[in-house]
Amino acid sequence: MELTLILGYLGALIIGLVLGLIGGGGSILTVPVLVYLLTINPVLATAYSLFIVGATSAVGTIQNLKKGLVDLKTAIVFAIPAFISVYLARKYIIPIIPEELFTVNSVVVTRGTAIMVFFAIIMLLAAFSMIHKKNQRNLEKANVPEKQHKFNYVLIILEGLGVGLVTGIVGAGGGFLIIPALVLLAKLPMKNAVATSLLIIAVKSLIGFVGDVQNLEIEWGFLLSFTMLSIVGIFIGIYLNRFVDGKRLKKSFGWFVLVMAVYILWKEIGI
Repeated sequence: MELTLILGYLGALIIGLVLGLIGGGGSILTVPVLVYLLTINPVLATAYSLFIVGATSAVGTIQNLKKGLVDLKTAIVFAIPAFISVYLARKYIIPIIPEELFTVNSVVVTRGTAIMVFFAIIMLLAAFSMIHKKNQRNLEKANVPEKQHKFNYVLIILEGLGVGLVTGIVGAGGGFLIIPALVLLAKLPMKNAVATSLLIIAVKSLIGFVGDVQNLEIEWGFLLSFTMLSIVGIFIGIYLNRFVDGKRLKKSFGWFVLVMAVYILWKEIGI
């Protein structure tokens, strides 16, 4: 038990470290760490994840604001629909999902199992976006000079609604969905997209958590200590980012996320 606790808190450090190094991805580890190492109920784990990811991303955002990398106009256009959908998901959708969903061959599929399976699918998509070279090339080609900075408001709003819903259900920040949207639809340079993504992740995650405070019993002592370790990790990651090849690290992390997703599917449904 003590070993898993140590590994769980080490996971908190790694979550922040990855966020600091590559600007996203660390949040995809939060729910598995909380569920499998610290044995927290999946529904509560997704709530905790929102707070941890939100607070940690907020620290990264402060650093990016100082560097002038955050596009506030784009963040507002994307974030408002995301705020609305993530809050509604946590406040109204998650509580009405029944504890037992259905039965397959005498095996009861619970709400927790369904959330973890959905989370694994999101992880597979995230892994693909980090590993696939063609996807990375498309994002690089999408960068345009600032004078051509025109973007599709309707698509960005729809993307914000969709990302907010996913965040509300699985408790992940959704950076792997937000960054491509900001590059392809808002025409932001990659560095600005990553920085702006952290701001969006921070605010929508914390707003989503507000919806949980009214429905769940929160262990604040544990949550704050775990979050502080994650924040320490993001400072270390931001420092190491100067010496590490971000593209190579992102691809390696993508393979790790892929393995984690397969493990979750095997653990939950035997695939």
